[in-house]
Amino acid sequence: MLVKHVLVREIHLCGPTASGKSAIAERLALEFNGEIISVDSAQIYRGMDIGTAKSIQELRAKIPHHLIDILEPEQSYSAAQFAADASLAIQDIQARGKLAILVGGTMLYFRALARGLSALPASNPELRAALQADLSQRGSAALHADLARVDQKAALRIHANDSQRILRALEVFQQTGTPISELQVKDSSNAIDSHAPELLRIALFPTDRANLHHKIAERFAAMMDLGLLAEVAALRARPALTQDHPSMRSVGYRQAWEHLSGAYGSDELRQKGIAATRQLAKRQITWLRSDPFLWCLDSDVADVYSQIASRLENNDKIAN
Repeated sequence: MLVKHVLVREIHLCGPTASGKSAIAERLALEFNGEIISVDSAQIYRGMDIGTAKSIQELRAKIPHHLIDILEPEQSYSAAQFAADASLAIQDIQARGKLAILVGGTMLYFRALARGLSALPASNPELRAALQADLSQRGSAALHADLARVDQKAALRIHANDSQRILRALEVFQQTGTPISELQVKDSSNAIDSHAPELLRIALFPTDRANLHHKIAERFAAMMDLGLLAEVAALRARPALTQDHPSMRSVGYRQAWEHLSGAYGSDELRQKGIAATRQLAKRQITWLRSDPFLWCLDSDVADVYSQIASRLENNDKIAN
């Protein structure tokens, strides 16, 4: 294949799970001399391959991939760390004259890179452990009610079942005495220029919700057939890893862990896994709709890749 060189030097390709992002990114990398940067909060972990739908090793040998398999599942990672690591990867890729293609569905990571982050305190391990113990004893609904009493704005935008974000909001408040909703003021000092001609920010929007749900169900079934339960069983065997680690709160892994713990059977595992993935896709779409600087494309149309390739080749028309 003849490699094409274009004015655009950086692409952000985001969208909900099962919208076809990875396949498009891989075609772009092959056709336009690109390398891929994963924007996925689960693909950063080693040993989590099936449930995160990582690209196969053969393809990763052909197309360089960055920010995949960089941590052990027991370790934590933040949006701020991602923004720093991704920025370095982008600089390295562009310094070699190649196209940086960022692809994934972790919208907080995209926002951290595009808009910058407010100055929130680092996580406090002792305080987080105490809050985690409280969560285990009282449940996420009770902690969500605690959050509503001290930060109503944050409680309104955080779902009562989103224990990770509830814990973080309570942790910040206890550390600073200030609601996280007040601290999360947009900091544009390090934000990227969304109108730069060298940058193309794309969102894949599936307009046929029923089709998306069908793809999600097929995707989860395929993961089960490929050995998701065996993968999670191997992770559960790691002495230091618990279901409370951020890696194991990922969609699919949480449900598989609970199934292997005897919480429910195989049929319910599939139902819960598919339902959780559908909820994730809904949240991702909500994030995308809040960003006015995205070029939105219908991922259900047959020529979606051609639309992107054509725009790359017509550099004078790129005006994000």
